[in-house]
Amino acid sequence: MNWKDQVVLVTGGTGSFGKKFIKILLEEKQPKKVIVFSRDELKQHEMQVGGYNQENLRYFIGDIRDRERLERALHGVDIVVHAAALKQVPACEYNPMEAIKTNIMGTANVVEAALDAGVKKMLMVSTDKAVSPANLYGATKLAAEKLTIQSNAYAGGSATRFSCVRYGNVVGSRGSIVPLFLKQRAGGKITVTDDRMTRFWLSLEQGVRFVITCIEQMEGGEVFIPKIPSTKVVDLAKAIAPNAKIEIIGIRPGEKLHEMLISEDEARHTIELETMYVVQPAEATWFGYSWKDKGSALREGTYYSSDNNSEWLDIEGVKKYIAPFEELFVQGKLEG
Repeated sequence: MNWKDQVVLVTGGTGSFGKKFIKILLEEKQPKKVIVFSRDELKQHEMQVGGYNQENLRYFIGDIRDRERLERALHGVDIVVHAAALKQVPACEYNPMEAIKTNIMGTANVVEAALDAGVKKMLMVSTDKAVSPANLYGATKLAAEKLTIQSNAYAGGSATRFSCVRYGNVVGSRGSIVPLFLKQRAGGKITVTDDRMTRFWLSLEQGVRFVITCIEQMEGGEVFIPKIPSTKVVDLAKAIAPNAKIEIIGIRPGEKLHEMLISEDEARHTIELETMYVVQPAEATWFGYSWKDKGSALREGTYYSSDNNSEWLDIEGVKKYIAPFEELFVQGKLEG
């Protein structure tokens, strides 16, 4: 795949993922053009004055709820990375219809506009919370995944292909627990909802590079899942504030003890490779099945959860992940 011939549009392009994705893509792949599609003019302005001002970078104000605006933005686009979403669990619980309008209906708009514009590839960025969801955010991302994958059936003889990536918590991203713990450290007390809690963990750069790899390899219909480590939330707290008191405050509504990236049902049609898993389409007659020749099928009864992971980060391992954010926090540049 020659990125230098591609026009790439990123929904949610001013978010933590979007900014890092665009930075790495421009530096290493030099695409023909990159379009930032988002609804916040201030964040777009801050990106521009903050150094995101290359000649092949464009800014497009719009909301994924607006189908007509998407159609205009997608004219001439080859690849769409769909990262726009309402993702704060409590906010989605309190504003359920807003979450549905953005995460489900907005995704439907991106899919349909991509089909009509003749986009070659659309990759949707999902979350571990979409597996057996316990909150509305997870439920909307599950619906968005299903919308994206099943839309391959609509592509027919056209070139458009749809796939998803699904991964766990991103260290230091906007809304991450890391900025919260860093702020609480000054008060000498860290609040943890349950001392048994575990989470999947990866860096922003890992997530971005995984997405780039998946775009290059996708055939349409797959859900790509990286092999990433787990960590105990109490170990994260100890790594950030070793001398602070840890207060257990109880699980919040919609929160899980452990997150899951592959359910037992999905495992039946999942292929394991060296660095990732590929969930193939469950029941479809189109494409996305050649992965079975590139890896091995999972055993019956297998599932991939943050508490049954074979790879773990101890306190010292966690410190390596959070070290870059310590400096940003001290400088007042870490986004909460």
